[in-house]
Amino acid sequence: MSSAPLSVVNGGVSFWYAREGLPAPREPLSGDASADVVIVGGGYTGLWTAYHLKKAAPSLRITVLEQKFCGYGASGRNGGWLYNGIAGRDRYAKLHGHDAAVRLQRAMNDTVDEVIRAAAEEDIDADIHKGGVLEVARTPAQSARLKAFHERELSYGEKDRELYGAREAAERIRVAGAVGASWTPHGARIHPVKLVTGLARAVAALGVTVHESTPVTEIRPQRAVTPYGTVRAPYVLRCTEGFTAALRSERRTWLPMNSSMIATEPLTEEQWASVGWEGREALGDMAHAYMYAQRTADGRIALGGRGVPYRFGSRTDNDGRTSTATIGALREVLVRFFPALAGVRVEHAWAGVLGVPRDWCATVTLDRSTGLGWAGGYVGSGVATANLAARTLRDLVRLDSGQAGRTDLTELPWVGHRVRKWEPEPLRWLGVHALYATYRAADRREAASPDARSSRLARAADRMAGRH
Repeated sequence: MSSAPLSVVNGGVSFWYAREGLPAPREPLSGDASADVVIVGGGYTGLWTAYHLKKAAPSLRITVLEQKFCGYGASGRNGGWLYNGIAGRDRYAKLHGHDAAVRLQRAMNDTVDEVIRAAAEEDIDADIHKGGVLEVARTPAQSARLKAFHERELSYGEKDRELYGAREAAERIRVAGAVGASWTPHGARIHPVKLVTGLARAVAALGVTVHESTPVTEIRPQRAVTPYGTVRAPYVLRCTEGFTAALRSERRTWLPMNSSMIATEPLTEEQWASVGWEGREALGDMAHAYMYAQRTADGRIALGGRGVPYRFGSRTDNDGRTSTATIGALREVLVRFFPALAGVRVEHAWAGVLGVPRDWCATVTLDRSTGLGWAGGYVGSGVATANLAARTLRDLVRLDSGQAGRTDLTELPWVGHRVRKWEPEPLRWLGVHALYATYRAADRREAASPDARSSRLARAADRMAGRH
């Protein structure tokens, strides 16, 4: 496997910050304080929750506590896919019925447009381009999965989704070896950092108190404990996603899964002509160890995948650094998809963590007996889902406090869902690494086979993961 060239900038939180620069720090908490609502975590979920709560009830005293700076985690490192996917929908259909899952999917479809609307209203220029999402198949087994995936999405009410053969897929993006694709209009390319920093500014302008460099070490009913003081509030909302395991008593709640990315140098007009991609769609595939990519506003390809999936003991990375082997593997994916770009330089690489519950289901909960709430477990689909989760937390808080009644959002099937914790170490580390080794082996087997059935290895991995 090729190693990363020495010129690659590795880490620095993410490429998105390398272009924009790190934000000016906000003041940390300076002692004990009180609020009506305290939100732990300054990423998309926490900031959208503060935003929508404050817009709905301007008199609320809301405090956001962030351990580094707003957008330090997945909100500032993701692939910029604002799309309608949500983790756990099929399981919610089994638990609550198909119609309930359809309502959840429709809410997600609407959320893509809600984020775009709110960004425009707050004058946040996040390089948003609503070109939809194109997911391609490159092997017979992937093609069979693609068609089944497409039919499943139609069954959840997505009637504007389109299925393409090889020629139609190439008219959008010329991915080498693509035999088909499925496209949805419910997706957009964004610049993640421009969105999160703009949202943080909007939240502060509304009068929300935001303390950065303030790690929360423990969450209890009506209090968030930090080294600098305790913030007391009737409602304490945990919006920490992949960093949840750092909290006392939450180490096995959500597993911090790593995802890594690379960004190329800007492509020339001739190189773009060889690729196509004029619609600026978000691009993914149907592999078990899947990739995701976008055409950035400044003419690069930003592409990601799992890399080293998990660090022992739920540890997180150091400011986004990723291994040279992972950088090389992602570059190989780039060239496999676009052979004409074999000579293109990779300029930046980084990594981040996302939250994975044991049953792979995103959730929103408010415990009315304690005032503790949380949202997350997005399994990599959090850019849009965080906004829906935040509006749902808003409605749950307002319902509990008597400010409003039940809403369509409070009745969605992911509200109040609970799941068992992850296994202790070393079982957790062994299981996750075995899982992704099996998925990669399944992809290799499928690439070498004319069989349209998914590899038995992948089906075994799905059972091991608890996805089915």
